Amino acid sequence: MYKHKNCGNNLSREGKMELKAENKFITFIKRFGYYILGGIIVLALILTATLVGVFANKHTPAVDVDTNPLVFGLPTNGASVIKDFSDTKLQFNETLNKWEAHYSVDLAGDDLNVLAVLDGKVSSVDYKYMSGYTVTIAHADGFESVYASLDESVQVKAGDTVSKGQILGQMSTSAAGESTYGAHLDFTLKQNGKEVDPNNYIALQNK
Repeated sequence: MYKHKNCGNNLSREGKMELKAENKFITFIKRFGYYILGGIIVLALILTATLVGVFANKHTPAVDVDTNPLVFGLPTNGASVIKDFSDTKLQFNETLNKWEAHYSVDLAGDDLNVLAVLDGKVSSVDYKYMSGYTVTIAHADGFESVYASLDESVQVKAGDTVSKGQILGQMSTSAAGESTYGAHLDFTLKQNGKEVDPNNYIALQNK
């Protein structure tokens, strides 16, 4: 009887130890299970992304990217600036007898030829009383150049593809809004539809 009782006590003690260990494991899982599961998921996602990236790199051909900036040419040869760009400081317009912002650069010189500053496509050729005969060219990177106060014998038409340095026409006094300046080019440069200072892109000559 004594041995049987002692054996029963030993079994009970072992059962309690197993139950205690099981409770500790359950408590551990309840406390840290979400973290463990989250870690496993993150590792799986990282591994998947890595494998996808390796596979894509092996099967995607290399693409040459042109990082060279646009190189602008001069809109005229040897001309000087007679009225500069100014979007903050007002300038006096002698023809209209008023102060105004000037979103272009006026150039004049002995060589009357007007040149395209970049390769591009002529988007319009038109005439307006205040700005005269005008050529507008669309270029890469959202740039657009506008050449106003040209002679009526414009040498390009809408839809033409032009090269940098190509003659577009000649300076004249066709712009009624600046007629007192004599034969000149009213040159405007835009990027993404907004006028920008041509001096930041082209080394224009100043008087």
